[in-house]
Amino acid sequence: MGAYKYIQAFWADKSSEEFTKIMRDRLIQWRKEAAVVRIERPTNITRARRLGWKPKQGFILVRVRVRKGGQRKQRPRAGRKSKRLGIKGHTVGKSLQWIAEERAARKYPNCEVLNSYWVGEDGQYVWYEVILVESSNPVILADKNINWIASNKHRGRVFRGLTSAGKKARGLRNKGFGAEKVRPSRRARLKRQARKKHPTKVKFT
Repeated sequence: MGAYKYIQAFWADKSSEEFTKIMRDRLIQWRKEAAVVRIERPTNITRARRLGWKPKQGFILVRVRVRKGGQRKQRPRAGRKSKRLGIKGHTVGKSLQWIAEERAARKYPNCEVLNSYWVGEDGQYVWYEVILVESSNPVILADKNINWIASNKHRGRVFRGLTSAGKKARGLRNKGFGAEKVRPSRRARLKRQARKKHPTKVKFT
């Protein structure tokens, strides 16, 4: 059995004593780091290679920490105070993985997000490793397997929900029966229905 098979077996059984011990030590170190950290090598190399990472110039790996749960709003300090305050219970329409990809893309504006994968979590945070590609790098442009990401239609792809995590959050993993209301998008479907019902009164900003 090759080395990659052992790595796959290690990540497959997350309840094993060895995995729990190693991840406990890693999380202690990761909590002390910044929310977005560039790394040299992937934590799970089999998963990274399967998602398109290559150990060559132009590929960047970033580990991103995201807090679990929904959004928290600030407590009202002055003026009118609503009865329920409105601090908790604001559920985001995006997955935590999609949010991690967007934060990595904002940190590195000259790169495009290729993909991402889970690497660890505790009770408060979850960590993802995001694969970024420097779209203007000559090595990337010369690679016919990855230079598609340098085209204009893929610019800012993570902010338009075109990554794997974005498509999953938008419901685009399903086709046919049961997925009639997700294409081309939920917003487009609502606009189409509104135009049929009120052809002259529809105004979407």
